[in-house]
Amino acid sequence: MNTWLKWIALLGIGIAASTAQAHKPSDSYLTLNASSSSSDIRGRWDIALRDLEIAVGVDANGDGAITWGELHLNSAQIFDYAIARLDLSADGTACVVSRGDVLTDTHSDGGYAVLDFTAHCAAPPRALAVGYHLLFDIDPSHRGLLNLGVDGAARTAVLSPQQAVQTFDLAHASRGRQFLQFVADGVHHIWVGYDHLLFLISLLLPAVLVWRGGRWVPVGTLRSALLSVIAVVTAFTVSHSITLTLAALGVVGLPSRLVESGIALSVLLAALNNVWPQVTRRAWILAFAFGLVHGFGFASVLNDLGLPRDALAVSLAGFNVGVELGQLGVVLVVVPLIFVLRARRMYRPAILVGGSTAIAVVAAAWFVQRALGFGLS
Repeated sequence: MNTWLKWIALLGIGIAASTAQAHKPSDSYLTLNASSSSSDIRGRWDIALRDLEIAVGVDANGDGAITWGELHLNSAQIFDYAIARLDLSADGTACVVSRGDVLTDTHSDGGYAVLDFTAHCAAPPRALAVGYHLLFDIDPSHRGLLNLGVDGAARTAVLSPQQAVQTFDLAHASRGRQFLQFVADGVHHIWVGYDHLLFLISLLLPAVLVWRGGRWVPVGTLRSALLSVIAVVTAFTVSHSITLTLAALGVVGLPSRLVESGIALSVLLAALNNVWPQVTRRAWILAFAFGLVHGFGFASVLNDLGLPRDALAVSLAGFNVGVELGQLGVVLVVVPLIFVLRARRMYRPAILVGGSTAIAVVAAAWFVQRALGFGLS
């Protein structure tokens, strides 16, 4: 058992080093404002400084901190890089983009460069085609979150490698299309949100066991395991849906650093509970309590997009449904596997204890990095 723990802990350290900065997916925020009476489209594009450093190389002195001077010095290169990867056309005719200012802003996950620009079209657009190709060659998981305003009405979309070019009828908004796009983004977010995944897995690992006589023993039937899984997953779903909704609507809010640190801490405590059991019954209470923190993390994506009220309800509903579908996909893969393995001699020492130890190592590294601002590189 000690050998198992040794190697799995070393694996956890390696994973932590490679994913410490990856708890939030790579997104950019593209805002376009069009009018039925104007051929010009005003644009604002918020791109993460960390992404620009990878793509362009903005940090001139290599000290790990991008200053305003470095950003200003590279503003032309940044604009050339970004605009070359954005195509706008009105009714089949390409619009010509002119540069504006390069500013800075802060989102929930750090600093962003803000590119102001104007797209000059031949006539007021009736159908607007948006082609988005930023960072897809570097990071296929990157997403562009579009907020399109037309005469005060808003619609949203998620631009991905699979849907890099999208066309919008500016006279008619498609709520169904907007809903489905945010469903897909919710699924994407949970599948690339390593902290949310590890928290869920930490809760599922003991769900096929029962605490009896001071130790874990396999559950007797699939029904017993499923009842435990349903209780945990339902509690987690309800709790993070509550805070996701409240935070996205602006009713409550917490500082990003506190939320991200709290998520890492929740993963750490859930994993350690599998190694040194403290909560052995009613694990759904643990899932509900920590799920409230995870909901604030999910909400950061929608909050950073800055959606107006008339677009928020559909986007929020679609995103939340997507998160639940992504979570369900994880459950359908993990639970049958661990149910089959639960009675094997290696399940408790290697998978439950060893796997949870690796998760705890990763979560501890995340917590240090997020709470104290220390990196691993």
